[in-house]
Amino acid sequence: MSFSNNQRGFTLVELMIGLFASAILTYAALSLYVTQNKHLIVQNEISDIQANVRSSAEVLASTIRMAGYNVPESLIPFETNNTNPDTILITFDTGMLVAVKLEYNMLQTTSSLRCEGHDLTRLTAGDSVYIFDPNTKTGEFFLATDVNYSTSSILHSTPLSKAYPESSKIIRINRIKFYIDQADSSHPRLMLKSLGSTPQVFADDIIDLNFRYFLANGAIVTQTSLPNDIRMVEIDVLGRSSSPDPDFAQNYRTRNFTLRVKVRNLGIG
Repeated sequence: MSFSNNQRGFTLVELMIGLFASAILTYAALSLYVTQNKHLIVQNEISDIQANVRSSAEVLASTIRMAGYNVPESLIPFETNNTNPDTILITFDTGMLVAVKLEYNMLQTTSSLRCEGHDLTRLTAGDSVYIFDPNTKTGEFFLATDVNYSTSSILHSTPLSKAYPESSKIIRINRIKFYIDQADSSHPRLMLKSLGSTPQVFADDIIDLNFRYFLANGAIVTQTSLPNDIRMVEIDVLGRSSSPDPDFAQNYRTRNFTLRVKVRNLGIG
């Protein structure tokens, strides 16, 4: 009995063609994966930048809305500086001391501040406090070195500029400054400094901050010596990616967010 053998294997050329085709398909699949992965990374990075600048602008807006709240005539609600990047200093009453005033005249500039009958429980030693004389429209900041809650009196180690009279107001004022710290050019930061505290990093990789002020007379300015005339503030925050992108022409990807906020506490008298 005889058998015929008609089976044929792959030739070397056919194997080479098959391997070459497989290599092309593998390369195409890997290239597609790398491209899609890079695109996803870029989109995530852009989303992070947008979230960073948006949250920064919104916190600025909420602070600006407070400007001038229960601020006595001796203080100004805004200090504006068009310094590229801009800085802004916002002053407002924290509301931590409600209608607190002196119930007795100070006998000396070193005398304790006697506020009998008023609630001082939200005031602690080390807090910065503002005292205001409504008769002369003058006042000053001082440091509370001790608070006696049982007698509602405030002690201070540094003499005041004068002995304040009865009915002088005691206010827990805050002054918040926003500015850009560019000391580290690779990671510029939006800084926040509250009265009596050290500067804090509020947001990383914020490279520019600009404000425009809309005044009561219709003028739009980038700086003003008439802060009580401000009726609206336009905030523009520019942020960038945390690391450079060699495939991007400008090296860093950037996004900005612009927001307008009406000032609540000015021009209402």
